[in-house]
Amino acid sequence: MQVSIVIPIYNERETLHSIVGRVLAVEGLSVKEVILVDDGSTDGTREVMENAFSEPIFKKLYHEVNQGKGAALRTGFAEATGDIVAIQDADLEYDPEELPKLVRPILRDRADVVFGSRFIGSGAHRVVFYWHMLGNRFLTMLSNMLTNLNLTDMECCYKVFRREVLEQITVEESRFGVEPELTSKVSKLKVRIYEVGISYYGRTYEEGKKIGWRDGVRAIYVILKYGLFRK
Repeated sequence: MQVSIVIPIYNERETLHSIVGRVLAVEGLSVKEVILVDDGSTDGTREVMENAFSEPIFKKLYHEVNQGKGAALRTGFAEATGDIVAIQDADLEYDPEELPKLVRPILRDRADVVFGSRFIGSGAHRVVFYWHMLGNRFLTMLSNMLTNLNLTDMECCYKVFRREVLEQITVEESRFGVEPELTSKVSKLKVRIYEVGISYYGRTYEEGKKIGWRDGVRAIYVILKYGLFRK
């Protein structure tokens, strides 16, 4: 089975070459395409993309203005043609070398969707923000209460899908609310969901981290919206 890797990108000029190189260096993964979606970057990322990544394996897509991670994923998902679709952030917080173990439950026909988790497993975890960790756990608990799943890290970037599962989902959230939205919509499809522990190399805000408290408030709204009021 071949894998499409969707990378939403916003102002990641300093890390883009590195993350793409790491993705291409992954062994044990049949990558059909790497879909790069620039979400209206203003730091020169777009120029980097335009002048690099010309090999046939790349699809390069551009938003004229910043719309958010969810919007970038919506654009990338629409172009994915692989049997499996994986999300990879453009920063260096998540290690692409762990993608094969996330894909493995699908390849073994045990899962239809696989979530990564920063809170289980034995991999390295950078010590960063206590309140972010507490917030993530609260949001995951609230999401679990409405989806009846027992995830440990609903907000994790690493989510891997059979493409036919994604084809049943319309992404509506344009910002970071896409994480609870995808979780809620997947839970209603009654597909097989697995969770795999991953490493985490978190960034500080000085290093480029973008998610903030307003996104946490929005996540609560999204969890309630899709958990209680939307089919």
